[in-house]
Amino acid sequence: MKVTDLDAVVFDFDGVLTDNRVYVDQDGRESVACNRADGLAFDLFRRLSLPVFILSTETNKVVSARGNKLRVPVFQGVSDKAAALADLCVQENLDSARILFIGNDLNDLTAMRACGYSACPADSHPRILAVARFVLTRKGGEGVAREIVEDLLGIDPLPVLYGEPS
Repeated sequence: MKVTDLDAVVFDFDGVLTDNRVYVDQDGRESVACNRADGLAFDLFRRLSLPVFILSTETNKVVSARGNKLRVPVFQGVSDKAAALADLCVQENLDSARILFIGNDLNDLTAMRACGYSACPADSHPRILAVARFVLTRKGGEGVAREIVEDLLGIDPLPVLYGEPS
C-alpha cells in the first residue's frame, strides 16, 4: 500500500495508540500511556497532507489531550464507528474505499469492514486479527502509528521531515 492509495487514516485510541490499560488515581482521574514515537508519525502524515483522525468510543479528556498534542481531530463517544465514518466521509469528501482504519477490539469491527483498508496491532482481539487486512508486528501502545508509516506505507521519515538522505 502507498500513501497515494489513501484519502485518510483513522485510528482507534485505546488499545491502538495506548496499551489498552487505564490508570485511575484515588480521586478517580484517569490516565493512559502513549508512545512518543507515534508523534513523529503524525508529523509525517501532516507533511504528506494525509488527513488523520482519532475515533474513540470513550469520552475522556485524555483522548482530547493526546489528539491536541498530535494536532489530530478527535471524535469521542462514538457508539457506531461505521456510521461515524460514513458521516466523516460526507463531511470531509472522503472515499471509504480509500481509508485505512486501525482498530483492536470488537467495537472496531464494523468500521474496519466499512473501509477499504484495515490494520490492527499484534495483540488485538482474535476476531479483529481475522478481519484485518494488515496485522502489525507491534502491540497497541508500542508505536503503532510509527509502524504504519515506516513499515506498512514504506516511508522513511528522515528525508521527508528533516531533509536528510536515507
